[in-house]
Amino acid sequence: MEPDSPRPESAARDAVERAHLREPGDASHVMYRYPASAEFEGLLRRFWIPVWSVPPGQEAPQRVLQYPVALVVVSVDYARFYGVVSGLSTTTLTGDGWAVGVMCAPAAGSLLAGGPMTAYTDRFVDVAEVLGAAGERLADRVRAAMAADPHAPAAHAAAVAAFGDALRPLLPVDAEGELVNRVVAFVEEHPEVTRVAQVCERFDLSERALQRLTARRLGLTPKWLVQRRRLQEAAGRLRASPSSIGEVAAALGYADQAHLTRDFARVTGTTPGRFAARHAPGAGAGTP
Repeated sequence: MEPDSPRPESAARDAVERAHLREPGDASHVMYRYPASAEFEGLLRRFWIPVWSVPPGQEAPQRVLQYPVALVVVSVDYARFYGVVSGLSTTTLTGDGWAVGVMCAPAAGSLLAGGPMTAYTDRFVDVAEVLGAAGERLADRVRAAMAADPHAPAAHAAAVAAFGDALRPLLPVDAEGELVNRVVAFVEEHPEVTRVAQVCERFDLSERALQRLTARRLGLTPKWLVQRRRLQEAAGRLRASPSSIGEVAAALGYADQAHLTRDFARVTGTTPGRFAARHAPGAGAGTP
């Protein structure tokens, strides 16, 4: 597979970035992103390759409101399969380094794991634990590809090809996997969805059947899916424009500002007001 040309994260903000709560002024890394080829539709979403350089003695925490999907990430030091982090996912960058990751489609996690994703919620394992020898070959190929120049498009293409070879045997996606892909897409693409009952009605599923589906395939509850999309959208709105917290809460279907503030602070560790202030025009990265 030949990926599209690299796109640094300085490009216009898009839906990929709404989950990344990157601090203003954070110049610790460059992020390259590539779509998965059509061959992997329904199994893989996209690849991302951060390359970072953090001065000695400093750290650059990266906070993410993860999407409801599994991840496979290879770096110099590790190769891991990640379930979904139900709260805030934090990775701290230090020194110089790189990673190559693939964001799976919702269907893919249990195919990789060979069973329900509930066993992987809020945890990761070595990729060889789920892929065996293929996982070891994947790590070796990615490291060899990235060794000379982790910014090089040719290195990225070779790394992406290694992921493709390792994950291609999981195709085709099964019928239940296609269903969970549609369920997640419906929640992510329809801001008016604020209740689990709306998802049940759209897919003609009982609440219990929907709960079993999302537990097996995602390791999550339907309520979590709805809440996570709303929090991601809240972060995007607060970062893009200094709207009042009340206006954001109303737009996202919260009963009032207090409910948004409670949910946002519980997951991100900061209030919507403080988050918006840090991203206001002219604010510094250290704005409280």
